[in-house]
Amino acid sequence: MPIPHLFNIEYTQLDPMTWCAVADVGSPLHLSLRNKPPLSLVSNTLRAHPINFTDFNWQYYTAETYLSARKNALNQRQQQRLGVRLLLQELLTKLEIEDTLDETQYPYRLINSKYYVCFSHSSDSYANNKVAVIISRQRTVGIDIETNKVDWHVAQRFYHSNEIALLQTLPTTQRETTAKLLWQIKESFIKIHHYKLAQGLGMNYEHLIPNIVVNFEQNNSLLTIIEDNELGYQITLLLSHQTVVIF
Repeated sequence: MPIPHLFNIEYTQLDPMTWCAVADVGSPLHLSLRNKPPLSLVSNTLRAHPINFTDFNWQYYTAETYLSARKNALNQRQQQRLGVRLLLQELLTKLEIEDTLDETQYPYRLINSKYYVCFSHSSDSYANNKVAVIISRQRTVGIDIETNKVDWHVAQRFYHSNEIALLQTLPTTQRETTAKLLWQIKESFIKIHHYKLAQGLGMNYEHLIPNIVVNFEQNNSLLTIIEDNELGYQITLLLSHQTVVIF
């Protein structure tokens, strides 16, 4: 399988022992030439006409263009899986850490330094994937990158009734944004505590909602929502990257 390429990589140090990175990931591009056939085959002899390269229409397309939807979905998952691991290596290289990821048990850790590792990926089309990674020396961490909104009927199905009641009091746009960030917080805690999906999405984080609303209205690119004794974790929004990190 072709190795994906990373671009728009950005690194953030969250505390002295915790770093994260986000990036876009794409498939290698293949070159296509479209023009009238310049070659003819006569008596097993290939006879070429003179070629003027300025006559060609140069077009780029991704390898997934002609794949079936099912194969494309599988290819996308593989690209994302490779992408997050490439991003981890980029982060380790930047920090001058030589280590290897241990994937034999969860949560993931680096073999020698024992840093905890967590991945996330998202996409809004087959050709537009985003990946994120966080490492921390202190304890298990979570990260979630999400480019798509969370439909209100989906939130109503999974969220705690107290959260739904509070979200319903918000204006529609504010409610949509808060519901999405709350989903990302839940996903991050699922990774930290290894909850089952329904269990994790059903946890009650209503006390975070007012902080999400206030901080989002400030519209900063890096916002710490809350750090309290109830959770025992610090939650940070990287709004410009549509990413939530918990450490």
